[in-house]
Amino acid sequence: MRRFRRHKLAVFGAVTIILMTLACVFGPMLLPYSDTFIDIRQRFAPPFSGPHILGTDPLGRDILARLLMAGRISLAVGFCAMVLAMGIGIAVGVAAGFYEGVIGAALMRFVDAMLCFPSIFLLLAISALISPSVPSIVILIAMTSWMEVARVVEAQIRSLRTREFAQAAVAMGSSNMRIMVRELLPNAIAPIVVAATLNVAHAILAESYISFLGYGIQPPTPSWGNMLENAQSYLTSAPWLAIIPGAAITLAVTSFNFVGDGLRDALDPRMDLP
Repeated sequence: MRRFRRHKLAVFGAVTIILMTLACVFGPMLLPYSDTFIDIRQRFAPPFSGPHILGTDPLGRDILARLLMAGRISLAVGFCAMVLAMGIGIAVGVAAGFYEGVIGAALMRFVDAMLCFPSIFLLLAISALISPSVPSIVILIAMTSWMEVARVVEAQIRSLRTREFAQAAVAMGSSNMRIMVRELLPNAIAPIVVAATLNVAHAILAESYISFLGYGIQPPTPSWGNMLENAQSYLTSAPWLAIIPGAAITLAVTSFNFVGDGLRDALDPRMDLP
């Protein structure tokens, strides 16, 4: 914790993530307008010019209310896709690192084959074939982002399985499953935690650009990505429609990356305090 607090940008990122999450969870309940309320007399109201703090969209809906409700969706997609991707990546990585030989080689060649496909084109190709919804987008993003996790975990497990504590567990007659789950996986937790934070940032970005291209979360359900998609026709006349959700995406992704960098330094045993 002391190492993490020394990383000022990581602390800033952690505080920002906590505040954004609290705002998205509780903020809509404190606002006088809902995300679906239409104030036709206030269409295209600029920020800080009237009763709507961040202005309104072309239909007269409150931008702040929609931004917070969209944050619920985008952050939920990010966290849920991270959990699913980490589960798949950890399972494949642990199995490939522990069972070397044919099994390990086959699993890692499958990972390499998946990595050969550019994730953006794979996302768009699959999303064009399925009915877009929040669960399907979560599964879609997770299915295209677990490979990096598998490579990180496989490398860690492969180096740990030759250590003394792992050999002692084998000598004591522990089963392969117990050795993987109880001995090797807890000792590989540091890079897994770092990969998890970076995976959330990747999932938020992935949801944003597939929603921006019209294949992700569909209106009237708001997300930061489809708020950008709806704003592209008004970039010159009402630029705040794109600037506000774009700033939210940038802030969230940057904060998760800062936290990942801080955790990487804090969990590195070689970086002791003086």
